[in-house]
Amino acid sequence: MVFSDIFFLFIFLPLFLICYFGASKTKIKNIVLIIFSLFFYAWGEPVWVCLLIFSSVFDYFNGRFIDKHQGEKKAVLGVVVSCVVNLSILGVFKYSGMVVSGINGLLGLSLPVPDFHLPIGISFYTFQSITYVVDVYRQKAKAQKNYFGYLLYLSMFFQLVAGPIVRYSSVAREIENRDIKISEFHHGINRLIFGLGKKVLIANSMGMLATELLTFDKAPSSVLAAWAGVIMYSLQIYYDFSGYSDMAIGLGMMCGFHFPENFEHPYVSSSVTEFWRRWHISLGTFFRDYVYIPLGGNRKHQLLNIAIVWFCTGLWHGASWNFIIWGLYFGVLLVIEKTFLLKVLDKLPKFFGHLYLIIAVIFGWAIFYFTDVSQLSSCLGAMFGANGLALTDILTVSKLKGSLWLIIIAVILCMPVYSYVSKVGERLAIQSKAKFIFVSVVKVAVLGLIMFLSVISLVGDTYNPFLYFRF
Repeated sequence: MVFSDIFFLFIFLPLFLICYFGASKTKIKNIVLIIFSLFFYAWGEPVWVCLLIFSSVFDYFNGRFIDKHQGEKKAVLGVVVSCVVNLSILGVFKYSGMVVSGINGLLGLSLPVPDFHLPIGISFYTFQSITYVVDVYRQKAKAQKNYFGYLLYLSMFFQLVAGPIVRYSSVAREIENRDIKISEFHHGINRLIFGLGKKVLIANSMGMLATELLTFDKAPSSVLAAWAGVIMYSLQIYYDFSGYSDMAIGLGMMCGFHFPENFEHPYVSSSVTEFWRRWHISLGTFFRDYVYIPLGGNRKHQLLNIAIVWFCTGLWHGASWNFIIWGLYFGVLLVIEKTFLLKVLDKLPKFFGHLYLIIAVIFGWAIFYFTDVSQLSSCLGAMFGANGLALTDILTVSKLKGSLWLIIIAVILCMPVYSYVSKVGERLAIQSKAKFIFVSVVKVAVLGLIMFLSVISLVGDTYNPFLYFRF
């Protein structure tokens, strides 16, 4: 089940909200949330609910064990066992096929290649389990004494299948007791609708264009097709994932939970370093706090630590060599920036840093898109007009013209326009009652239009993937 689904929007969510707000106490609300979360997960992954429950039981007791033996070597053992078990489960399901295929190719063997169906969300809830155990060991979080409290943390359907990666310490108080304010519930609905629009109206449209332009046998039809296809994919993956994050944060807010922001307009960045502070923030902070800093961070072997973190970041995204190349590509760029490039960019007008970032990211998403290295090579070659490829072609120009208005909107909304408009609206609203009414009516009308267009699009369109579900 996905958030951008008619069944979710008009059956699952209303039924959940009725049961949730019909419950008088936080404990009963938690039970309702657990039941609906497990049903939500079982809708697409009925078998792997057992794996999710195993992870919750295992790390619940691990957390209790570490808390009991705080300051002893046994506590370290608990952390090691948790990391080994969690990463082994992730490795078996996600990477065993890649490893066996590599061994067969390297040694000329014919070992049977495992073909597991990847449990949805395993990369996200595995990392959440690890953060919990490590934070209990570091005494940054108190061990949860109630198993169902921990199961709730791990299984909340808002962010279970595609993040953001929520640390236990940030929601521990809200699991036990939370106040749901009408203003926050209202803001959560707004965030949910806005995220739905980003996903359905923009990401899906950009995705269809990208698929049409980047599906080829030998090479894209023109230089324009190659560049436009990768740019459309760059827009798709941003609106797809940030739209999902908006919906997750909005749903959480409606129920009294406050999740961290996961995106802060990354395409306005002026360096790769800044870009990765703004993109998938919860994953970046996970690798910073649980891998980079323990390795030594900036204090020792900084460049090696960056390389290790970005190898892991690439590998986390999937069992394919293009993801590893993608991770190392950004790792190299970050090393270059740390070494000298950031100093150079600081002396230049910001425009040049922004231009460099956009070009670097576009090539990065090209690597990310193609799991077939030969297709990646063809696309990159086409972007530079290899083999005398034509600059443009009629079909590509026609497709881009047909979606020009939507592309313009997508580019504009990559900038903090919504935040600016919201602040202007708030200033107007406090000036007088008439302006407050006007701003409120405009806001409701815009959100109503987004909801209406999104539903119409969902009813009439079969293209509705969530890209990060496969990671």
